[in-house]
Amino acid sequence: MKPIDLFVIQKVIEKREARDMTQEALSIALNYSMSYINKFEKGKKKFNISHLNEIAKILKCSMKDFIPDAPI
Repeated sequence: MKPIDLFVIQKVIEKREARDMTQEALSIALNYSMSYINKFEKGKKKFNISHLNEIAKILKCSMKDFIPDAPI
């Protein structure tokens, strides 16, 4: 897992938790299994642009919130 992947994962977790949303609630909203979301958050799978777009919609934030200001 590269630093950029870890950054994105951490930002998704932070945004999810800031909205008091569980992995289960996010998985239901995305129509994925909870284990699928858990694998993303544990770094066993990588988020892609489509995932981040859908997550941003659900968490009511910008996709930019998941991306660093400067290259890592």
